[in-house]
Amino acid sequence: MRGLAAMVRDLAARTPDSRERSADMWRALAIFLVVFGHWFVVAVTYRDGRLSGYNALDVLSWMDPVTWLFQVMPIFFLVGGYAGGASMASHRASGGDGIGWVLRRTDRLLRPTTALFLVLPLTSLVIGAAGVNTELLGHAAWLASIPLWFLLAYLVLVVLTPLLYALHRRAGLAVPVVMVVIVAAADLLRRGLHVPVVGQSTYLFAWMAIYQLGFCWRDGLLRLSRRQALAVAAGGLAALVGLTVVGPYPVGMVGYNTAPPTLALMALATTQIGLVLALQPAANRWLRRIGPWSVVIATNAVILTVFLWHMAAAAIAAAVLIPTGILPQPPPHSTAWLLWRVPWLAACALVLIVLVALFARIELRRPMTHSVERDPWRDGATVLGSAAVLAGLLIVAVAGPGYHGPTGLPWGGVLAYLCGAAVLRVTRDRSVRPDAGP
Repeated sequence: MRGLAAMVRDLAARTPDSRERSADMWRALAIFLVVFGHWFVVAVTYRDGRLSGYNALDVLSWMDPVTWLFQVMPIFFLVGGYAGGASMASHRASGGDGIGWVLRRTDRLLRPTTALFLVLPLTSLVIGAAGVNTELLGHAAWLASIPLWFLLAYLVLVVLTPLLYALHRRAGLAVPVVMVVIVAAADLLRRGLHVPVVGQSTYLFAWMAIYQLGFCWRDGLLRLSRRQALAVAAGGLAALVGLTVVGPYPVGMVGYNTAPPTLALMALATTQIGLVLALQPAANRWLRRIGPWSVVIATNAVILTVFLWHMAAAAIAAAVLIPTGILPQPPPHSTAWLLWRVPWLAACALVLIVLVALFARIELRRPMTHSVERDPWRDGATVLGSAAVLAGLLIVAVAGPGYHGPTGLPWGGVLAYLCGAAVLRVTRDRSVRPDAGP
């Protein structure tokens, strides 16, 4: 944590006036809302010595409209596109190529993720050897691995960024427009004609459309007045109401509308993007103050660690507090359940603080500034390593709570990810040379 404080002071002092500070703020706020939302809807049960749980959204229909406030992953992908576009433009300007950018950009993402992939299976093996029920371990490991769904989607876009940014440079706003049309067509095939599999393509195209809009934001293609941005937000909200309250889509933005993403989620994304653009000038003025900007820097410095470990924190809090009777289990429909959410959230936050203190140093470690040299071996190894990492994440993400193996996570997915991450690490180390300058 001393290292984090020093880093915050250094970065705050060196932040140029040209930086789009609001993008960093929105990233931090989006992750905070995701963490809070996940913790809030976890309903834990303990009966006959067995610990289990479910998503309270499955039984609390009144919370469906509330998910419009907490489904903020579109903002995260928008900011990811902005940051990816800025980084890619800088990398290209310095003479770098796409594969080199992927190697450098994935470094910070994979270091804390690899820690999760090592700690979860090893902990499950140790706990399982102590006699803990494998079904319970499977549920706990699945709960802790829920963030990998979003990381998988984001990492796919990072790996594809060299191609996506080249496409953006050629076609600009036409790219996300076409992708939204693809989402609409996939929805029609899935909902109207009941064509299987096709709807799953929106896992890629929906998030890709928002990521591409991040490129457009960074390059000034979304430069709107406050009134115009609010009009965009109002139009998105009108479309959202029309598609859900009036139309055929469910109101809730968790579940059907995100697995896979639908046209209704695109309407919510439009609303959020309009608000981000409308608030951009005021947010940047506020973030000129050293206090708010330092908080944003500190949050972003450990943001992936917070995201990766927040559901593990919930699993630990449940295992410690529920069987011992410290936290009661009133039914979700009751007022008591809502009131007991406060100590539950506090307990999850306390556990997460401990986990961040343990693992944040992995994310905080700054890689040496370097250039990535080009060679055919590097390119092939990067493609193969990236493919193995993505395959491992996919296998773990789709395993679900029904997997009850000794590691809590499917071995095939864990090994594929670790092998891919190792290949990328070796490739990165073999292909770098120290820069002559800072």
